[in-house]
Amino acid sequence: MGRRDDFPIIPMSKKLLKVIGKTNAEFRLIGEGDRVLVGLSGGKDSLALVHALKHIQRNAPFDFEFEACTVKYGMPDEHYDFLSAHCAQYGIKHTVYDTNIFDVSQDAIRENSSFCSYFSRMRRGALYSFAEEGGFNKVALGHHFDDTVESFFMNMFYNGTMRALAPIYKTGRGFHLVRPLIQVRESQLRGFAMDNNLQVVGDEACPAMLKDVKMPHARASTKVWLSELEAKNPDIFKRIKASFKHIHDDTFLDPERWDRDDI
Repeated sequence: MGRRDDFPIIPMSKKLLKVIGKTNAEFRLIGEGDRVLVGLSGGKDSLALVHALKHIQRNAPFDFEFEACTVKYGMPDEHYDFLSAHCAQYGIKHTVYDTNIFDVSQDAIRENSSFCSYFSRMRRGALYSFAEEGGFNKVALGHHFDDTVESFFMNMFYNGTMRALAPIYKTGRGFHLVRPLIQVRESQLRGFAMDNNLQVVGDEACPAMLKDVKMPHARASTKVWLSELEAKNPDIFKRIKASFKHIHDDTFLDPERWDRDDI
């Protein structure tokens, strides 16, 4: 099985591929006959994702299709030619999806307000629309383990909820969203990009850079806090990962989660 072609393939460490492959098998993210749309921002995470899927496509005992889609916000001087050329070089079908998100944001976002959630939500909606138009049954995003740990503590500290990022869930539009990199550390993805000298898209592509808005402090401060914890305890992320898989519902202050037979 697997799909061969004449295009080159970027080297990826066996350790990284092993984590991704194990995650895919554990949560049944991508399987036989799936048509997967990958949200390709051009950052290190999404670039690693498309190349990981290329490796899986060549070696897995099942066949699936995937394409990459970059949502264009409609900003002045917004170009993704280099990204399209990169995908063409490695045999990855790529579409730049035009939207008017930036123009709409002029009236939707107040000056001096936070912007991250707005643009993230709008970009996700555009990606979902493209997935529907193309008949994809799964959408893949490049969130990694650092992302889900940061989200967990942000939800706890700022929203009063215990919530992380699910490896897979069914969207309201009928298809599944999957996160194949959800157990990969961000440092592994950074290493992959550096080892292969990949040109990546950074914050300069964010629409908010052209607006007078507050920079998001919650995720940045949470990332710094976690980095400080890891410096003192190098195994902290391993312990957090283990805790995500060993949840004792009946020890929290939610009666709905208690086992009534033990009361």
